[in-house]
Amino acid sequence: MQVESPEKIRNLAITGHSDTGKTTLASALLYTSGVVNRLNRVEDGNTITDFDPEEIEREISIGLAPCFAPWRQHKVNLIDCPGYTIFFAETRAAMRAADAALLCVSAASGVEVITEKAWDFARKIDIPVMIHLTKMDRERAELQTNVDQLRKIFGREVVPVQIPIGESQDFAGVVDLVQEKAYLYKKDGNGRATTGEIPEQVKESVEDWRSQLMEAVAESDDNLLEKYFEEGTLQTEDFLAGLRNAVRNRQLFPVTMGSAAHGIGSSALLDALVDLLPSPIERGLYPAKDIGGAAIEISPDSQTAALIFKTNSDPFSGKVSLLRVASGTLSSDSTVWNTRQEAAERVGHLMTLQGKHGTQVAELVTGDIGGVAKLKNARSGDTLCDKSRPVNLAWIAEREPSISFAIEPKSKGDEEKIGESLARLIEEDPTLRAGRDPQTGELLLSGTGQLHVEIAVAKLKKRFQVEVILHPPKVPYRETIRKPAAGHGRHKKQTGGRGQFADCKIKIEPLGKDEEFDFVDEIFGGSIPQQYRPAVEKGIQEARRRGFLAGYPVVGFRVRLLDGQHHDVDSSEMAFKIAGSLAFKDAMAKAGAILLEPVMKVEITTTEDFMGDIMSDLSQRRGRPQGMDSKNGSQVVRAVVPMAEMLNYAPALRSMTQGR
Repeated sequence: MQVESPEKIRNLAITGHSDTGKTTLASALLYTSGVVNRLNRVEDGNTITDFDPEEIEREISIGLAPCFAPWRQHKVNLIDCPGYTIFFAETRAAMRAADAALLCVSAASGVEVITEKAWDFARKIDIPVMIHLTKMDRERAELQTNVDQLRKIFGREVVPVQIPIGESQDFAGVVDLVQEKAYLYKKDGNGRATTGEIPEQVKESVEDWRSQLMEAVAESDDNLLEKYFEEGTLQTEDFLAGLRNAVRNRQLFPVTMGSAAHGIGSSALLDALVDLLPSPIERGLYPAKDIGGAAIEISPDSQTAALIFKTNSDPFSGKVSLLRVASGTLSSDSTVWNTRQEAAERVGHLMTLQGKHGTQVAELVTGDIGGVAKLKNARSGDTLCDKSRPVNLAWIAEREPSISFAIEPKSKGDEEKIGESLARLIEEDPTLRAGRDPQTGELLLSGTGQLHVEIAVAKLKKRFQVEVILHPPKVPYRETIRKPAAGHGRHKKQTGGRGQFADCKIKIEPLGKDEEFDFVDEIFGGSIPQQYRPAVEKGIQEARRRGFLAGYPVVGFRVRLLDGQHHDVDSSEMAFKIAGSLAFKDAMAKAGAILLEPVMKVEITTTEDFMGDIMSDLSQRRGRPQGMDSKNGSQVVRAVVPMAEMLNYAPALRSMTQGR
C-alpha cells in the first residue's frame, strides 16, 4: 500500500503480557481490513506476524513483526510485540519506532508484569497509550472490575471510550461512547459489524459512562470546560476533537475492548485507532542527537532521516532492515548516509511489510514503516539520513545479558561456521552476546534468560545447520595468599656433557585484592646474571597460572627476587625458569594459600508480597544482603551472591515471583 500523505498513517506497537492475545488481535485486524481472507490462528501456525519456525513451534512471539491494515483510506501500521520479559527489548524497539502503544490487557486476568513495563516505557519516551481489553467473552471479564484495577495502577486518566454489549459468553459487541453508536457482531470471526441503535439493556450504562468520559475530556482543555459548564454537554465534533487532543498529549488513556478470537470489536477498534491516535505529523518532533552528541528534535518536514529498529537475518533472502521514516521521504534506488558507520548506504528496493512478506514501493513518506534488503553495514539502532545533515535518531539502551552458557560445536566441522552464524544472530538480536571468556577460555553465549539462549541455539541448528552443546560455564575461581613467605628453588641436573644449574631465592607477599601480580628484582650484584632474571619471572608466571591448591590461577601477590646462584657453563634460561617455578611452589606452601570465589552484585526489584521468598532463597544461595530501598511502590534488594549459585537464578526468580 503506497501512502501519499503522513496524515493517513497511524503507527502503533501492540504490547502487553504474554497470552493476552496480541498476535490473535493483529490477525483479527488484518482479516477485518481485508488483508487476508480468513482469521489466522496461533495454534494453526499460520499467523502473519508469527512466522519464525521457533514461534510457530512454541506458539509464542519471540520477536517484533510489522504488518499493516488499510482502513478508511488510512494505513494502520501495526507492530506485534512479544509478551515475555526476556524479549522485552523487542517491545521497546517497536515502541521507539511507533507513535503510540496499544496496551493489551486480558479482561479475565487483569494487569500483569509486562503490562506495567510497557506502560512505564511509553511514559519514558512520551508516546500516547490506548488500552484494549481482550478476551471479553471469558468468565469474570467485567468492565467495571477491569477499569477499577487500571485506574488504581495507572491513574484516573484511564477512561473507557467503549462499553460491552453483553458479558462473558453473551458478549456480542460494543457501544462507541463518543458517537453513541452500537457495533454488533456475529461470532464468525470476520470482525465486520452491523452498526445501529444502542440496545435498550445498555442505554443506562451508556449514559453513565459517556457522562464520565465527557467530564474527563472537558477537564483536559479550558475552552472545552467552559463550553461544558455553559451548555451542560459537548457537541460530538468538540467531544471527539478534545478526546483526540487529550490522547495525543497523554492526558487521557482510552480503553477499548473485544474478543479477537471471534472477531468481535475489530472494526470498532480500527475506527478508534484512526479517530483517536495521532498521525506522524501530529506526533510532532522526533528526539535525536547531532553528530556532536547534543540533543535536538527532528520535525517531520526536515531532511530525510530514518531509524532502523529491527534487523531480520535469513540464510536465503539475506538481511532485511526494518525502518521508520522520521522525516522527509525515503526513495528506492537512493543513497543515504549511515551516521554511526560514517559511510554511505545504497537503498535498493523499499518494501511495505506484512510479516516476512514484502511488496515493493517507490518511496516511504514521513512516518511510514517499511523494509529494505541487503544494506551493507546497517544494524538495529542506526540512522539513515541526508549526508548534508547527519543526525542520530533516539534509540533504546541495549539491555545487558542476565545469563550465560558455555557452548561448543558437536562436530569439528562446525567450529568455523559457529562464529559467522552467531554474528548473524546477534545482528538480528542485539541482546544476544557471544565471546570467549578470557579467564576460562570458553565460548560463552549470553542472553536475557535461559529460554532466550535455547531459542538462539535452536535457530543455529535450523537456519545455519550448526549444532552446539550447551552447558553451564565454568566458575573462574582464583587462588591467593594470606601472609608473606620465602621460597627457595634449586634446579640441578647432570647427565654427561653440559648440565643444568640454577638457584634462586624469592619472597612473596599479599597485594591488594584488585591487583593480580607484581615482580620486583631486588638483586644487587651478579649472583644471577641480568639475562636470566626474566626467566625466573617467566617460570613463576607459568606456575601461578597452573595454580597451587586446585588448579586455578594465583593472583593478588608480589614476588621479590632476592638472591641466587649461577654456573658459568651449566646455567641457562630454561634452568632459571624451572628454578623460579620451584621457588614459587616452595613459598606457596608456607604463605597460607586460599581459594577465592567470585561473587556477583545483585539488584532485585519486586513487590512486597515476594520479599520473604526472595530473602530466604538468597540465604540458601549463601548470599549476603547489602540493603533494601523502596522505588515506585516496589522493593529493591541489593546483595552479593557467589557466582556459582547464580547460574540458574534467572528462571528460579521468575518462578518464585510469578514473573514480577
